[in-house]
Amino acid sequence: MIPYARQSISENDIDAVVKVLRSDFITQGPVVTQFERAVSHYCSSQYSIAVSNGTAALHLACLALGVSSDDIVWTSPNTFAASANCALYCGAEIDFVDIDPDTYNISVAALKIKLQWAEKNTCLPKVLIAVHFAGQCCEMKEIKALSERYGFKIIEDAAHALGGDYLDQKIGSCRYSDITIFSFHPAKMITSGEGGMLLTNVADLAASIELLATHGITKDSELMTLASHGDWYYQQLKLGFNYRITDFQAALGLSQLQRLDEFVKKRRQLVQYYNDKLAELPLTTPWQHPDSQSCWHLYVIRLDLDRIGKTRKEVFDQLRLSDIGVHVHYIPVHTQPYYQQLGFKWGDFPESENYYKEVLTLPLYVDLTESNIDYIIQKIREVI
Repeated sequence: MIPYARQSISENDIDAVVKVLRSDFITQGPVVTQFERAVSHYCSSQYSIAVSNGTAALHLACLALGVSSDDIVWTSPNTFAASANCALYCGAEIDFVDIDPDTYNISVAALKIKLQWAEKNTCLPKVLIAVHFAGQCCEMKEIKALSERYGFKIIEDAAHALGGDYLDQKIGSCRYSDITIFSFHPAKMITSGEGGMLLTNVADLAASIELLATHGITKDSELMTLASHGDWYYQQLKLGFNYRITDFQAALGLSQLQRLDEFVKKRRQLVQYYNDKLAELPLTTPWQHPDSQSCWHLYVIRLDLDRIGKTRKEVFDQLRLSDIGVHVHYIPVHTQPYYQQLGFKWGDFPESENYYKEVLTLPLYVDLTESNIDYIIQKIREVI
């Protein structure tokens, strides 16, 4: 089976993890701090906090921005459920903004219309979670301008996008957002097994995130409400969570980070190879906005089902029978049974729904070869 994604683990990665396992620190230790600083340096952000996974990062980002039961959060329907669930964890309402038909990210045009409507109906969002689908950045400059006009905060859900660029800056710089989150799941650009990170340029947000990620507990005497009783003393200041990452996970992430640019370069080469080979087939290859350079977490095509004369499921099943691990990203969140219980329904976000009916994710990972792609395309030709 050629999977849709696969991590690339080197001997250096293994050595880095083993070194930590043989050290005095395997939970929270110095390598976590090194990993945080290295990602901040790569992305040119001021602060970073490593956590247990990308979902934890999204939850903490909402909490740090004060999302609560009186608030509304907006995001894209074309994402994994965590991008929406994080608002519900805080007791807030969730709503969606339909996607752009070319980038599959949040549509700025749809966002403008929805904000105008929300302002008239006094239901503006407190936070917008902009999902950088497949590695391509949303139109953040325009979104930032709208946030200044309508007063909402911005979280960049960049779980797919570490290593990508937007307007000549690395995604994660937080130039156009309050907080950016990354995921280090094995399918992502680099992996720490499981893991995530929050980046920000706001000191107060960083301090709040760090406190909430560690049970709301501090040993910093300057933050305490009473004088410390001694070196053993700590205080719980907030109701926090155990969202910490381990030192050996951070060691893997730090080692992988050294190859990130190599990974991105290879993915871009493979994407170009795909694009060239698929150009004449009845399908649409991914379009790139001129302001964005994707890191290519996913390679997604849209099938012209009318010309092909088959359903997407027929194409999917036949490729799977040929040992090609095609996938579908994503089932629109608002169509999930849980979200339909909240009042959402099919037809609410037609662009996302039309996209879902035609989309197919082809294998893309660093160790994929051109001969693998040739085989994949041969089988696609046979099927369609």
